[in-house]
Amino acid sequence: MDIITQLNAALSYIEENLAGELEYEKIAQAACSSPYHFQRMFSAITSVPLSEYIRRRKLTMAAMDLQRGGDKIIDIALNYGYNSPDSFARAFKSLHGVTPSYAKTRGAKLKAYPRIIFALSIKGVIAMDYRIVEKEAFKIVGVKEWVSAEDSQNLVSIPKMWCNLSKEKFEQIVALADTDITNILGVCGESDGNNGFHYWIAAATTKPCPPDLEEREIPASTWAVFESVGPLPKAIQDVWGRIFSEWFPNSGYEHAHTPDFEWYSECDTNAEDYRSEVWIPVVKKA
Repeated sequence: MDIITQLNAALSYIEENLAGELEYEKIAQAACSSPYHFQRMFSAITSVPLSEYIRRRKLTMAAMDLQRGGDKIIDIALNYGYNSPDSFARAFKSLHGVTPSYAKTRGAKLKAYPRIIFALSIKGVIAMDYRIVEKEAFKIVGVKEWVSAEDSQNLVSIPKMWCNLSKEKFEQIVALADTDITNILGVCGESDGNNGFHYWIAAATTKPCPPDLEEREIPASTWAVFESVGPLPKAIQDVWGRIFSEWFPNSGYEHAHTPDFEWYSECDTNAEDYRSEVWIPVVKKA
């Protein structure tokens, strides 16, 4: 089963279970993936967190149910996972701009977010610069935090972690870098089974780990390395989207489900020519 088929299988499961409680574990199972990796793929390709997509679809269908008439607002609210009319009304108005009761009136303007359907897009106009690298195991040293991938909380937690890193700690980590992978890295560890993972701000090094930092080994891997040129975070987010939507479906490779990382150069991250890289461990498809 290829990545496009897997994604569409998960979206079919979502559609079949919009009326009720959706479990991320079962959504990911439909895509033959883990909740962690499925949410990363989904948000990278669509630029929308999975939780937000589900919210939009539930409220789209709720609006259609309201306009059809017959059901009470409280019944519709409960059907789509809202425990009270008030919480449903707040969410409904936030999306549609009107209350559920007004949505029942003829001529009410409402928003509709259609189901996403993934399809292989043959583009080929903009080249993707990448290389395949065989690399022995290496050590990273830095700071780590456990972050939750549930409801895309990692999209908030990771930038916050970078903002909270002191200048002194940043410089300490950069000074450790003494391998061919220079400067500083943002490393996403494996999923821990609890819909979360450890995120590292670290350097690849052969030096001893200072007592105020932590270390781990990155296993020997085949790496697909993608170049990103442009200001952060948009440029590198665009690269992630193209990796999952364009490169993986055609490459004959799949993610090895070991840590991947982003490499950042020393220049101004807001510059139009800022250079960074995405390193993904890959294995050949069976």
